[in-house]
Amino acid sequence: MCRWAAYIGEPIFLEDIVSAPGRSLTVQSLAARECKSGTNGDGFGVAWYGERPEPGLFRDVLPAWSDPNLKSLAQQVRSGLFLAHVRASTGTATSRNNCHPFACGRWSFMHNGQMGGYDRLRRRIDMLIPDELYECRKGATDSEALFLLALAEGMEADPYGAMLRATARLEGLAREAGVAPFMRLTAAFSDGERLFAVRYASDDEAPTLYHRFSRSRRGRAVVSEPLDADEGDWEAIPPGHFAEITAEGVRLRPFAPMETAASAA
Repeated sequence: MCRWAAYIGEPIFLEDIVSAPGRSLTVQSLAARECKSGTNGDGFGVAWYGERPEPGLFRDVLPAWSDPNLKSLAQQVRSGLFLAHVRASTGTATSRNNCHPFACGRWSFMHNGQMGGYDRLRRRIDMLIPDELYECRKGATDSEALFLLALAEGMEADPYGAMLRATARLEGLAREAGVAPFMRLTAAFSDGERLFAVRYASDDEAPTLYHRFSRSRRGRAVVSEPLDADEGDWEAIPPGHFAEITAEGVRLRPFAPMETAASAA
């Protein structure tokens, strides 16, 4: 399992999330507390928005704790909306193309979790991605496939519905294959103006997800686990919910992909 953090609000340096806090994302890459894998050393990445619609993207296969380029970039780049991720592979290769966040056009996406039976279903899943989006398929992960399927399902106009439908399609395949857990995920994604997150599992073990507003930074972080030792101000996003996140607040909606798919059938 991976760890990730996203931020929206007044521009701050990436290091304020990535490396400066006592339980920063870099610290979590070496010693995470709230996931099965305490070490998340299979690469890292950051996607940030600035003067152009498309995000800047920096990813590498080195562990986040040992990459001086990440530290230098985080000290110099300031952004009002960014995503950062440290990876623990669930089976696919450790390569730059498999590191999160992923980007396609102005959209960026990152994920923590797993899909049951992905190895045996990968060819079928790739065939679900439309030709016009397949050029964005750079790696081999289920995470990137979910991202592109959500784009195909209409993420631009309906982020909530698109993620519901894309998750239901993948979970449906996993259930057919009979490989549990069928789906566990937290994900964050953005078009450079809006930030969304989701926490869901087909069982009772949804990965952790929290958010908090910082008065000093005038922005909100959403994270896999708290960024500092004082966890009191961090609020958990409940399992089975989709979140639209702004600096001012979090709007939650129930997220039940299989129930939605069944009612639409």
